[in-house]
Amino acid sequence: MKDHSDLACTNVHSAIQDTLYVVNGKWKLLLLSILINEGTKRFGELARASGISPRILSKELHELELNQLVSRQVCPTKPVTVEYSATPYAGTLKEVIDAMIRWGQRHKQKLVRS
Repeated sequence: MKDHSDLACTNVHSAIQDTLYVVNGKWKLLLLSILINEGTKRFGELARASGISPRILSKELHELELNQLVSRQVCPTKPVTVEYSATPYAGTLKEVIDAMIRWGQRHKQKLVRS
């Protein structure tokens, strides 16, 4: 039988796994960071800003949309344009993304100094 601390660890590990399932891969957090910090972007703008190939970008945006982190709007223009925005729910990840940015900057400085 598990004691209380074992159960708490299991819940923590499960929560981390759940989070990683949603934001897995090397592109999703980058895309969310762009959309949260810079606002709505068209597909081509996102491709240029992120450096992601159109095929992978389309896949990643679709998965983010399924998880209600990104909204997609087709604009009635000629030619048709598609805009992507971070949802209010995506804003709940801003603190995590900002912490990752700070950590990444400090880590890079540490490596450069070494």
